[in-house]
Amino acid sequence: MSANQQPPTTPSLQRPDLRVWALLLGSFTLLMLGYFLLPLRALGDDHPLLSWVLFAAVLTLLTGLLLARIVDSIRGTGRHPGVWLAFLICFSLTVFAGTYYVLADRPGEFDGLVTRLDALYFTVVTMATIGYGDITAAGQGPRLVVLLQITYNFVVLAAAAGALNRTVRSGMEVRAHRAEDGPPPGHRLGHGHGGGSHPGPGQGRRSRGLLRGRKHYEDGGGHQGGGRRGGGGPEDG
Repeated sequence: MSANQQPPTTPSLQRPDLRVWALLLGSFTLLMLGYFLLPLRALGDDHPLLSWVLFAAVLTLLTGLLLARIVDSIRGTGRHPGVWLAFLICFSLTVFAGTYYVLADRPGEFDGLVTRLDALYFTVVTMATIGYGDITAAGQGPRLVVLLQITYNFVVLAAAAGALNRTVRSGMEVRAHRAEDGPPPGHRLGHGHGGGSHPGPGQGRRSRGLLRGRKHYEDGGGHQGGGRRGGGGPEDG
């Protein structure tokens, strides 16, 4: 039975990881397609109030989702919290990049930010606190969003990145321990018992019986020996 249970163990550890990584890659691809293809500047100056309300609503929703997944990662609950954390971190950076791109449509708001790639580049540079100076926020609106992003990076994204790092390390340690443990002892015993090449439970019981018989013989071996030799007559009769 144990020999039949061992082979399915390895696929069950590998296949979910492949599906999870495929899901993460597909979600990230759709996110980037939406960022580069959606008409983001349809908001901007035409609907300034709606733009700010939408930005605040999406950022609040992302913050709640990130905090929930951070708690799941700490408690070890939920399904694939690390994948959710990685996706939500990318999503939040995309929201800031889209906001910068919309704000840059107004003259004098940004210096050096023209394309969507410029906005995404500026978002990553701001998150990394590098500050090359090639793109600068000149208007009050962009500077407000930059301040929000810096605060968001230090508070929410830093906690999310720490939880993601913990989740990844924990998963690697679990797989390392499983690889070191190898198949359970019952698997080897069952296989040996069926093939006759390894000691099984029956052979162990037989060995213990022989040891008990030997001890019994040594305790009263002389009497048993005489009885056996003297008992030859009745067997002939």
